[in-house]
Amino acid sequence: MTTDELYQMMRKTQEPKGYYFNRFTEHTFRLLESLLINKGRYGYMACPCRLASNDRDWDKDIICPCTYRETDVKEYGKCFCGLYVSRKWNDREIEDQYVPERRPEEKLLGKF
Repeated sequence: MTTDELYQMMRKTQEPKGYYFNRFTEHTFRLLESLLINKGRYGYMACPCRLASNDRDWDKDIICPCTYRETDVKEYGKCFCGLYVSRKWNDREIEDQYVPERRPEEKLLGKF
């Protein structure tokens, strides 16, 4: 799968749910490329902004779209890595803010 194909596929499935790709397309495509790299590396699209363990069950909370996306977008207008945003964020109606990490500390340290 190419980055463009992933973009089109994810856009069709996520926009009806109210999740849009970041208006900064270079950032978006860099993250999509990283998702494809992680899929090749681990067999699943782990969030490229987090440390994956190569254990699908351990990492299920960070498989894109991650478990934290809904809360992040609702509260900050974008997810932790900035791939998914709200329409209001893209339209600059919401101030761009730092999104804190919500993943539990024991998962941040990894399963190694």
